[in-house]
Amino acid sequence: MIPANKTELTDAIRVNYLKLRADLDSVPEALSGDPTLEGHVKGTRMSVHDLVAYLVGWCELVLKWHAGKIAGEPVDFPDTGYKWSELGRLAQKFYADYADLSYQALLDRFAADKDRILDVIAETENDDLYGKPWYEAYTFGRMIQLNTSSPFDNARKRLRRWKKEKGLP
Repeated sequence: MIPANKTELTDAIRVNYLKLRADLDSVPEALSGDPTLEGHVKGTRMSVHDLVAYLVGWCELVLKWHAGKIAGEPVDFPDTGYKWSELGRLAQKFYADYADLSYQALLDRFAADKDRILDVIAETENDDLYGKPWYEAYTFGRMIQLNTSSPFDNARKRLRRWKKEKGLP
């Protein structure tokens, strides 16, 4: 279900995050760096650490977009130096951006970013989230959902397949 209002968006983020986080917390740190997951670019491999870095990268972009819009500054979508057709290259950037963080530090950052996004939603009127276009034809709520709750759900499916292949609970 695609969230259509502030409450549904908040619930989708919380529920999908909690389910994903339970699976992430069960990954032994020693395995978190193994590049054995299917990558975000066809034919590539990534680690669970990279998967979390990808999610953190998108959460931080949502926060960057919001801060830029609030400040009245021009915002580069998806990010400065990247086009929507270059999301594989952007994923590689996210992996590199957070490569030096331990798995636990990255999980902590993921939690903090999710909380910051929930704070933005709480402080934003429903009409400002869903009542008008924010980026091209997309509302702000839809842009948040496309870069948080949906990828959280996709990451969980990918992670659960990986855990099953590895024989992990």
